[in-house]
Amino acid sequence: MRLVVPLQGVAQGRGGLLLGSLIPCALFYFLQLYLKRRRSPSDPSPPSTSSSNQPGMTRHSSLSNLLSRGPLRISSLATSIAKPDDSPYYMGLDRASGDPYHRIANPDGVIQLGLSENRLCFDLIEKWTSENLRDWVMGREVGDLSISGIATYQPSDGTMKLKMAMAGFMSRVIGRDVSYEPSQMVLTAGVTSAIETLCFCLADHGNAFLVPTPYYPSFDRDMKWRTGVELIPVHCRSKDNFVLSISALDQAFNQTRKRETKIRGILLSNPANPVGNLLSRKMLEALLKFAEEKNIHIVSDEIFAGSIYGEKEFVSIAEVVGSEDFDKNRVHIVYGLSKDLFLPGVRVGMIYSFNENVLAAARKLTRFSSVSAPTQRLLVSMLSDTRFIVEYIQTNKKRIRDMRDLFVAGLEELGIKCTDSRSSLYCWADMRNLIPTYGEKGELELWEKLLNVGKINLTPGSACHCIEPGWFRCCFTTLDKDDVRVVMERIRKVVGSRTSCG
Repeated sequence: MRLVVPLQGVAQGRGGLLLGSLIPCALFYFLQLYLKRRRSPSDPSPPSTSSSNQPGMTRHSSLSNLLSRGPLRISSLATSIAKPDDSPYYMGLDRASGDPYHRIANPDGVIQLGLSENRLCFDLIEKWTSENLRDWVMGREVGDLSISGIATYQPSDGTMKLKMAMAGFMSRVIGRDVSYEPSQMVLTAGVTSAIETLCFCLADHGNAFLVPTPYYPSFDRDMKWRTGVELIPVHCRSKDNFVLSISALDQAFNQTRKRETKIRGILLSNPANPVGNLLSRKMLEALLKFAEEKNIHIVSDEIFAGSIYGEKEFVSIAEVVGSEDFDKNRVHIVYGLSKDLFLPGVRVGMIYSFNENVLAAARKLTRFSSVSAPTQRLLVSMLSDTRFIVEYIQTNKKRIRDMRDLFVAGLEELGIKCTDSRSSLYCWADMRNLIPTYGEKGELELWEKLLNVGKINLTPGSACHCIEPGWFRCCFTTLDKDDVRVVMERIRKVVGSRTSCG
């Protein structure tokens, strides 16, 4: 106290700032000097780690130790995911995105026919957004002029307002008096997240799902990467228009069980991707009976349900399970807005399930894949605009039909036929007469030639696990009418006189 009190008085007086800094420094200096003089000269100095005379040590020992450790490791999962894509599906997408075709800016670029994206009604989306953007930002559709609805935490599985809007939209898209209960919905950041979440809920690592082929190439990523589940192809053939049969399903089930692999469910695409055909009510009933017999789940991907433009009607599995005496607990539907409403960038998907345990788990898992609050507010406003939705659905179906007719007619002039389908955003083209050799190798040779010479990216059937080589998926809703002529000219340039064999 005798030391501190005088110092405090000096520091508070005139020139206190200067003295208050110098006096502690001086005291510290004299204390160090005092301790140094009291130290015995015989005391050993601390060893120097930098001395070159120490035995067993070299100047480069630290570097040698670092080099001997090898590269810094990451997880096995990350290592496998980080490897370059070897699927022609992703290779083609990367090539097209790196050199995209544009009629004026890049007329020699790659034309993208490998991406299932609907740009035919972008003008309608753009018009609605420009007319309603201010009201959406201010929240006037719900009578709230504050930002509390988008700045605060919202339920990770989606707001009830958006679930109600989604239920109304789906009922309008699917029709046939099918109604959806908002409380049985779980919203996710895209259908990819919805399918993966269901995999976590329905299967353990090493379990399997039966998937009819040909199937969407990204299922191999979406379902397998993080969950560790297996996909068992159930092969369908062209003589049956690639329609699934119960006998093929049963055969795949029994063969998989012989390998002591547990099968947890069937993954369906209805409408089918990449073929575009529809599952009939009779087939859906047979699938439900099969699932009950084998005690497995059914996951129905119905993301193209609103893109039907033919005479055949789409039948949702929700309608069948609701009208017959089937076990609803094993039925789960996924849907999203990236195809029917051309909003792939907003990343909104949905799980619709009758199983309360699945719903409870899925709600918690959406913590990792929730939809942003601003996105939800925008969609509530858009989906609640009945006049816009009705106009959009009607216009969208007509434009898809017109573009498909134009595109398929162009292929037919080249001797290339397509399967008979009137749904989705693509056609399934038969180019078996154009491949140089019958097999996957010949199919990929034609694919590479179309990509590198013709500057057209298609999806070869082998990327979709198609058992018959020579089939290609062509997505035509990324084009306009003038682009179709360019596509046909480029195909003609590649295949030449071989089209006369078709």
